[in-house]
Amino acid sequence: MKLGFDNDKYLQTQSEHIRQRIAQFGGKLYLEFGGKLYDDHHAARVLPGFRPDSKLRMLLQLKDQVEMVVAINAADIEKNKVRGDLGITYDRDVIRLLDVFRGFGLYVSSVVLTRYNEQAAVKAFQSRLEGLGVKVYHHYAIEGYPSDIAHVVSDEGYGKNDYIETTRSLVVVTAPGPGSGKLATCLSQLYHEHKRGVQAGYAKFETFPVWNLSINHPVNLAYEAATADLNDVNMIDPFHLDAYGVTTVNYNRDVEAFPVLVAMFEKILGECPYKSPTDMGVNMVGNCIVDDALIRQASGQEIIRRYYTALCELKKGKATEEPVRKLELLMKKAGVDPAQRAVVAAALDRAEQTGRPAAAMELPDGSIITGKTSDLLGASAALLLNALKKLAGLEDDLHLISPAVIDPIQHLKVDHFGNRNPRLHTDEILIALSICAATDPRAEQAMEQLIRLRGCEVHSSVILSAVDENTFKRLGCNLTCQPRYKG
Repeated sequence: MKLGFDNDKYLQTQSEHIRQRIAQFGGKLYLEFGGKLYDDHHAARVLPGFRPDSKLRMLLQLKDQVEMVVAINAADIEKNKVRGDLGITYDRDVIRLLDVFRGFGLYVSSVVLTRYNEQAAVKAFQSRLEGLGVKVYHHYAIEGYPSDIAHVVSDEGYGKNDYIETTRSLVVVTAPGPGSGKLATCLSQLYHEHKRGVQAGYAKFETFPVWNLSINHPVNLAYEAATADLNDVNMIDPFHLDAYGVTTVNYNRDVEAFPVLVAMFEKILGECPYKSPTDMGVNMVGNCIVDDALIRQASGQEIIRRYYTALCELKKGKATEEPVRKLELLMKKAGVDPAQRAVVAAALDRAEQTGRPAAAMELPDGSIITGKTSDLLGASAALLLNALKKLAGLEDDLHLISPAVIDPIQHLKVDHFGNRNPRLHTDEILIALSICAATDPRAEQAMEQLIRLRGCEVHSSVILSAVDENTFKRLGCNLTCQPRYKG
C-alpha cells in the first residue's frame, strides 16, 4: 500500500507535544480524547499509513505517566445504545476497551458513570465492573449546565460529583462514543483538584478536523461526511484568527462552546489558559502527512463511500434525505463523483449481464474481480473465492471447495434451519474453505490470502445481509452497496 502518512513520526511528535502540554500546567493534565482511541478506521482510510491503533500506541510512548478513565452516559446504558461501527452496546464496549487498554499494559484507574440517577440497569452494570475489580464513580446531571456558570462551578454543581482518585500526570478521559460526558468529567476534576490545591490543566485530543489543513481540504471534508447525520460542520476558528491573525480549522460545536469554557476556566482557575478552541487541541496529525495528493485521493474515496452508506440508510428507513443532500454537496466541494469508485461500474455491469445480484472487488494491484449469484453461492461468497484464487495465483476455474463439504451445509440450512435459500453466505464459504484447507494445499494457499483483502474496495449491486456485511467488515474491506434490495 502506498503511504501518505508517516506513522512513526506521528508517534514521536504527538507524544512529545503532549509532554510539553503536561509541563505547561505544572505536571498534571486531563486530556479529553475525542473520536476512536483504539480502532480509528476512518483515520486509517483517509490517511494511508495511519494505523487504526496509532493513538493507543502513541500513549504507550507515555506509558509510565498515563492512566485511563472511561466515561459512559448512564442513559446510554439504560437504552442499550449501540456503537454503529462495531454493532455492540456502549456498556459492552466499555468492557472491551478495558480489556484492550490493559492488554497493551496501560493503567485503567476507573469508570465514571455520567448523568447517574440510580437507574437499575446502570447499577447492574456497576456491579459487573466492580466484580472485575474496576473502581466506579458517579457524576450527576447538573441543572442549568452548561450556561449557568455560577451554579455549575459550585459545590452544588461539579462539587456534587464524585472526585475521581488519580495518581499519574496524564489522565486520559475516553469513552465508547459521543455524548458520554468526557468534557464535563475533565472540568469536574479540575474543579475538585483546584479545591484541593492541586495544579492541573485540560487539553483536547481530536483527530478531525485537522486544524492546520484548509477548511475545504478533502481530509476535513471527509470528516464532515463521517458526521453528516450529526450536522457537524467545519469552520474557521474565529477566536484563533482574532487572537493571532492565523487561520485554523475547528468544528462548530467546539467554537460554539468556547465562550462557556472560558467562563468555566476563569471561575475554576482564575483565568483561561487558552485564547481559542484551536489552542486547546494537541493534535499533530497534519504535521505527519508526507503525500498530500494521495491523502486527497483517499479522502475523496471516503466521501463517496459515505454517500453510498447514506443512500442505503435512507432506503432502509433508518435516515432522512438530509445527510444524502449534504454528502452530495461535500462531493462537489471535494471534486469527486460516485463514478470514480471503479468497483461500482464493475458490479453493476456483472449484475446486468447475469440478471442476478453481483459484486466486485478491487485488489491491491488495481485489478478488479467480480462474483455472480449461482445456485450454490451468493454473489459475495463467489467474489471472495474468486479474489482469493486470484491472489493465490490459482486457476480461475478451479473448484476450491468440494461438493462433499457444500452439500451438508446446504442440507443443514434448508432441512434443519428452515432456510429457503440454500446458497452459502460469506461466513459459511470461509468455514467450508477452512475445512478443505486441512487436506488440500491449494485451499490452504487461498486461505493464506485473506490478510491481503484488508483495505480492498468492494461494491455490491444490492444491499447485503447483515452476515455478509459483517464478514467484509471483519476482513477489513471497504464495502458499499447500491441502495436496492434483491428482487
